[in-house]
Amino acid sequence: MSDGMIEKSIRENIAEARGRMADAARRSGRNPADIVLVVVSKNRTVEEIQSVLAAGETQIGENRVQEAERKRPALPGGFSYRMIGHLQRNKASVAASLFDAIDSVDSLRIAERVSEESLKLGKTMPALIQVNSSGESSKHGFAPEEIEKAADEVATLEGLSLRGLMTIGPLTDDEGEIRRAFEETRILFDKLRAGRRCFDILSMGMSDDYEIAIEEGSTMARIGRAIFERRA
Repeated sequence: MSDGMIEKSIRENIAEARGRMADAARRSGRNPADIVLVVVSKNRTVEEIQSVLAAGETQIGENRVQEAERKRPALPGGFSYRMIGHLQRNKASVAASLFDAIDSVDSLRIAERVSEESLKLGKTMPALIQVNSSGESSKHGFAPEEIEKAADEVATLEGLSLRGLMTIGPLTDDEGEIRRAFEETRILFDKLRAGRRCFDILSMGMSDDYEIAIEEGSTMARIGRAIFERRA
């Protein structure tokens, strides 16, 4: 496919995703403008990301620090680069310099390391705590019963600004189970939000379940495959 066709396909897919996001927001009685789209660029080329930026999107999510190191220098400014994958402690220094937000703080050790590295750079890093709402051993994050304590501890760290929660839905076709996990995370979010300044991001939903996530209260959807794959 030519570059022009790739860009056209990406624009069309973004429009479709945004339309579905808006419909899901209205079904849940919310303003579609309040839902943020993060375009996930895992395994995508610099040219594809440039097409996303040319389409007016401003939030790009990357899963791996190694990919970000390779791509970021070739990309223009004017967008927010978000780390959304599991972050290893030995990559925290690089991540702090490359990213504008860390949306996948899955342990106190990671939070402390990102805090240290951000302070060295003289910056305050927006961060989301990852909740393992599905209980699946393959997923990172704090168990739901650990979240309140984790949030209190992370909130004390200099160099970090705790902005909310993130979760990955369970790997299942059971819509009821998916909704349960998202609802549980939204209840935690609402509880923690009380009395916390700037605690306003609930990142839930990916290509297969973002509409359900928005219906259940997500304020930020992370969509990759549905945007980059060519439609039939």
